[in-house]
Amino acid sequence: MATQLSLATLPDLPGDVRVPSYDRSDLTPGIVHIGLGNFHRAHQAWYLHRLMDQGLAHDWAILGAGVRPADSGQREKMLAQDCLTTLIELDPAGQSAEVTGSMIDFIPVERDNTALIAAMSRPEIRIVALTVTEGGYYQSGDGSFDASHADMVHDAAQPDAPRSAFGAMVAALAARRDAGTGPFTCQSCDNLQGNGAILRQTILGLARLSDADLADWIDAHCTFPNAMVDCIVPATGPSELALARRFGVDDAAPVTHENFRQWVIEDRFCAGRPDWDRVGATFTDDVHAYEAMKLRLLNAGHQVIANPAEILSVPTIADCMAHTGIHALFRKVALEEIVPHVAAVPGMTPQAYVDLIDCRFSNAQIRDTTRRVAFDGSSRHPGFVLPVVRDALAAGTSVNGLALVEALWARMCEGTREDGTKIAANDPMWDDLQAAAKDARDRPAAWLEQRRIYGDLATSGPFSTPFTHWLTLIWEDGVEAALTAYATN
Repeated sequence: MATQLSLATLPDLPGDVRVPSYDRSDLTPGIVHIGLGNFHRAHQAWYLHRLMDQGLAHDWAILGAGVRPADSGQREKMLAQDCLTTLIELDPAGQSAEVTGSMIDFIPVERDNTALIAAMSRPEIRIVALTVTEGGYYQSGDGSFDASHADMVHDAAQPDAPRSAFGAMVAALAARRDAGTGPFTCQSCDNLQGNGAILRQTILGLARLSDADLADWIDAHCTFPNAMVDCIVPATGPSELALARRFGVDDAAPVTHENFRQWVIEDRFCAGRPDWDRVGATFTDDVHAYEAMKLRLLNAGHQVIANPAEILSVPTIADCMAHTGIHALFRKVALEEIVPHVAAVPGMTPQAYVDLIDCRFSNAQIRDTTRRVAFDGSSRHPGFVLPVVRDALAAGTSVNGLALVEALWARMCEGTREDGTKIAANDPMWDDLQAAAKDARDRPAAWLEQRRIYGDLATSGPFSTPFTHWLTLIWEDGVEAALTAYATN
């Protein structure tokens, strides 16, 4: 007997479901957020919601947005329930549910982004934020702006009808400059080290392709704060929909999440900001140290365990941690090969952070699939794992386990599990990865010759030699044998 979620039905929800204490009619927009996936709704939108619950930031409500055709479906779901979201916290000690209301509208999704540009041009919009995935910032293999990408070529040629989020932002900033409205803060909320700097690179790079004066104006007036974001948020499927109904809420797009959040942000906002620090966010001048710890240990840790799990048909991240060999791989690589290249942050050593991640990954309440975590390895390995490899090589420390991690990714991308089942395409570059993985079965160097991913690492003997050893062993004796050999080395 679940209640259909809407503003009108909030009073009818069960008493143990927390609902907004504020009147939604009092809210006015201040933020446009592009990319209304589960992570944003469990993280940034939640911080703002809790601030609004304190009677604050009522002029900072979120207008949701998307630039992909698939975002239209999400828009329909959200509008049908007045842009409310049910968040379900999966704490091993007990589950709880909360309805958040910090998002008040969802901008129409259009091919030329006319409505999105108009919304971002409104004077009251002071922050435009994004969660568009790590690989969505149009970077080339060396990390520079990829001006040759078809989307960027299109947006430079047709700046008034862009197809990308970044093109829409540039168009809106041009309109604000011309109208004298002033700039907005451009805020990345994606898992990228230096995400603000990368967003700045993309926005300025694209603007310079069509209007150098506009690029100079953006550079002089807009800000791009770096930030570290953290919360494990699984995808929503039938079991999550059913869980919301068990709480008495009929929500078409509920979100489950762990009982941990962190948001560390540079305080660089050119047009003001909400006081997120009042509800647990951290403002600091040293985001980099927090970023490095999280990306190198948590995000890289996900890549350490997800690929052997896929090959061995281990379904979830919690199941990975219950698997003796995969758990041992995580602990040994993290403590021996990653921790030496991670600095402590206030209140947390790298070693203690490994223990924290171990506990979070082991939360069996979180049905986070290995497939979701293994997705888009062509962005995540260069973003999370390979920077540690390069630091370790420069320092002369071991990369033996990291080479095994990359060999396991190569084996996974061949496309079959050890039980004979097929691994479905799970990367935007899947065809290229699979071709390289098949070649690497007989000639391991073929995998490292993917220069877009590995650069010059193919010619680095201290890395390529153990990689060749591990991939050969995996194909000859299997993943379990390789895990055992590494654990006992």
